[in-house]
Amino acid sequence: MNRFLAFLSLVILGAYISIGCQHKTIPVVQETPAIDTIKKTKDTIHITAVGDIMLGSGFPSKLNLPPDDAIGSFAAVDSLLKGDIIFGNLEGCFLNSGNSNKCKGLNPASCYAFRMPDRYAGILKKAGFNLLSVANNHVGDFDARGRRNTAKILDSLQIHYAGQLDKPFSIFEKDNIKYAFCAFAPNENTLSINNIDSAKMLVAALKNQADIVIVSFHGGAEGANFEHVTKKTEMFYKENRGNVYAFSHAVIDAGADVVLGHGPHVTRAIEVYKQKFIAYSLGNFCTYGMFSLKGPNGFAPLLKLNINSQGDFISANIISVKQDKSKGLLLDPTQAAYKRMKYLTDVDFKGHNLIFSEEGEITSAN
Repeated sequence: MNRFLAFLSLVILGAYISIGCQHKTIPVVQETPAIDTIKKTKDTIHITAVGDIMLGSGFPSKLNLPPDDAIGSFAAVDSLLKGDIIFGNLEGCFLNSGNSNKCKGLNPASCYAFRMPDRYAGILKKAGFNLLSVANNHVGDFDARGRRNTAKILDSLQIHYAGQLDKPFSIFEKDNIKYAFCAFAPNENTLSINNIDSAKMLVAALKNQADIVIVSFHGGAEGANFEHVTKKTEMFYKENRGNVYAFSHAVIDAGADVVLGHGPHVTRAIEVYKQKFIAYSLGNFCTYGMFSLKGPNGFAPLLKLNINSQGDFISANIISVKQDKSKGLLLDPTQAAYKRMKYLTDVDFKGHNLIFSEEGEITSAN
């Protein structure tokens, strides 16, 4: 029976990739045995999650690289990047050279195309990141060359990742807990956030293979005018950025245990739905260079999430961070991100049954 379930899961995964991803057939390899063979040893799983990461771009010139060559990017939060899972959104590719086709006919100084030097990947590894989303609009800034090089480097460092058509999901094990991860976006070469039925199919199949399923999305409109979860389809620059509320609920209905959102470049509300945690946007976490850091764009939450071995929400702590153009990433004693997250949750999800303490802890009232 276990072998049959594993086989069925692979059939579903293959169908999703073949039918749901722009009709491109991608070979699926069974990465792990069926879930029943696993002996769980952890009662509480600790997930640390942040939003957008782009440590500095060598394009259009080295002037867009930080003075310390990004070595001190995470110095202010080094002691906080701990846990079973350390997650972030990789907002750009790793590539040492080359021009971006998206900048043809444009002034490179005003074209947002990001390629971090290959060596910067080691900084992420040293900081503790072991899970990254590559489903966004900037991983493909330097086309297939940038995507391939990024994948090669992440593989070499044993950093798990997913979200591109040729890497739709990742399944891995840590401390006898099996994790599955998939990521979605409205962008070219990514798993579509707008194809909810296909997303549900993939998540359901992954749940048959893993103890904990983590889903990430890059969606929603951008900037300080779009902090709220509208529960509607969001359009931005004539692009369908998805209905992040409908998407998040759908993937949880299908078996997801945690949903981590990013893309709006600002903090958004959180929600606990069917005992599963959703962060609708984790904002700009560590973004050097051309990113706007004005107002809400300049502060973000560092999420410390605790779930049980069934993936149900236990508690969360929000450490507020902020970015300064000259000083980089800093801890924020004013707790701007936490206070904004509480306000937005109160407004967008009335009756949410969550308790926000003055110390930055979030628990359920139930």
